[in-house]
Amino acid sequence: MSTPTRPFGPLAGLKVIELSHVMAGPTCGLMLADMGADVIKVEKIPGGDDTRRSVPPSIGGESAAYLMMNRNKRGVALDLKTEGGKRVLRRLLADADVVTENYRRDTMARMGFGYDALKADNPRLIYCSISGFGRTGPYADRGGFDLVAQGMSGLMSMTGEGPGRPPIKIGAPVTDITAGLLACMGILAALNHRHATGRGQMVDTSLFEAGITHTYWQSAIAFATGMAPQPMGSAHPLNAPYQAFQTADGWITVGAANQPNWLRLIEVLGTPELAEDMRFRTNPDRMAHLAELEVELTARFRRHSSAEWLDRLDAAGMPAGPVLDVNQMHEDPQALARAMIVETEHPVAGPVKALGLPVKFSDSPGGSVRPAPLYGQHTREILLEHGFDAGEIDALAAAGAIRAGGTP
Repeated sequence: MSTPTRPFGPLAGLKVIELSHVMAGPTCGLMLADMGADVIKVEKIPGGDDTRRSVPPSIGGESAAYLMMNRNKRGVALDLKTEGGKRVLRRLLADADVVTENYRRDTMARMGFGYDALKADNPRLIYCSISGFGRTGPYADRGGFDLVAQGMSGLMSMTGEGPGRPPIKIGAPVTDITAGLLACMGILAALNHRHATGRGQMVDTSLFEAGITHTYWQSAIAFATGMAPQPMGSAHPLNAPYQAFQTADGWITVGAANQPNWLRLIEVLGTPELAEDMRFRTNPDRMAHLAELEVELTARFRRHSSAEWLDRLDAAGMPAGPVLDVNQMHEDPQALARAMIVETEHPVAGPVKALGLPVKFSDSPGGSVRPAPLYGQHTREILLEHGFDAGEIDALAAAGAIRAGGTP
C-alpha cells in the first residue's frame, strides 16, 4: 500500500482514485475516506462532478449536495480527452490500491483505462465498477438511475399506502447509497484476498442489485407463495403489530413483532380483552386481520400524546420510537452521541455540517478531518507528490489538461 497521508482510521495508507460522480461511487469513496483512505477524487474538465450544479441549496455558494458526499477527499481536475490529462491519470494509478468508476461499460477501455490495461500495469490494483445494471447481462449497456433501479428491483411495487395506489419511490436514493456501500464492502473483501494472494481483481456491483438486496423478506414470501407482496404502508409483511400509529399529537412506531411484545403492548394499552380476541391471539391471526388490528390500536393510541405513549412503552421494555423529521433527527441526543452529525471548516462555505461515519472502531477510529475539495484544489499538491515538477504542472495547466489551484 502507498504511504499514509493521514494518520487515522483502519484504512490509513490506502490510496484510492475516485473516477465517479454524483452518488453511488462518491458514497463508496466517502466510506473509504472516513475510514482513513487517501481518496483522490478526479473531476472532469469542464464542470467537475455534476453535484456541483445540484443547487439549490448551497452553502456559501458551494453545492450542499457536493459538500455532503465529498468531504475527507482530495480533489484534482483533469481533462481525460487530452493526452496530458491521461498521462496524469496513468501516474496516479501506477501505485494506487483501488480505483472506482461509474462510467457506462467500455468507456474506461476506450480511454485506455480498462481493467485489463490497468491490471497489466498494476497487478495489485482493485478496480471497482459501479453501474446501473452491472457489467454483464442484457442490460449491461444501459445507464442507470436510482428511480429506474427502484422501479425494476421491485421496491416501488411494495412501497406505498396499499394495493391499488400509485407506486411510490422510497424518499432516499436508496439504490445509489446501497450500491456505494456494497462497493465498499466488495473492495474491502478484495483487499483481504489481495493480502493473501498479492493480486488485485475486478469488483462489480450495480444499483439494480442494490435494490434487489432490499427485497429479502418480500422475495421470501414470493418464493414461498408465488404471490408478489403488495404495499402495506408502514406495516411489516410477516409480523404484526409492527408499524407506525397515530397518537393525539403525532406518530410513533411500535415493534410488537413477537408474542411476548404483543402481550406487553396489551398491558401498556390497558386492553386485556385483546389478548382473548380470536382475531389477534397469534401472529398469523393478527396478520390475517391486520386492517382490523390497526383500527383497534389506532383508536387507543389517539387517546394520548406521543411523549406519554413513548414513556409508557419504554418503561415496559417495548421497542418504540417517535417519527422524526430530518431536522429532528439531526438534534436527537443519540445521533449526537454517536457522532453522526459532524462539522468541518470549508475555505469558502465556512462551517459545514455533514453525516458522520456509521461504523465505530475501538483502536483505529475514523472520522471527518477535511471538507470537500474546491474544484481542482489539490491538483498541484497531488501532482508534485507523483513526480511532476512545477514547470510540468504549469505546462499541463496552460494546455487545459489540468485545473490547478482550487476555485469555487
